[in-house]
Amino acid sequence: MKIAVLFTLMSVLLISGCKSGEKNAAELLETARFEEKQNNREHATKLYDEIIRKYPSSQASRDAAARLEEIKRPKP
Repeated sequence: MKIAVLFTLMSVLLISGCKSGEKNAAELLETARFEEKQNNREHATKLYDEIIRKYPSSQASRDAAARLEEIKRPKP
């Protein structure tokens, strides 16, 4: 019984931590987009890189990678 309760508690904490990570990634992505709109591409690029490094399996990471690709693409 104690093992089941402990397992349940650990599962809840793990899931909560994942949600928190997704929220942090989304907040960083929002900040990076703001920096990009303010023509501060250097800072935006650093934030996008941070998102990819810290939250590699998140949707924010995929969005950040797409933005980095767009930023680094040579303009005609």
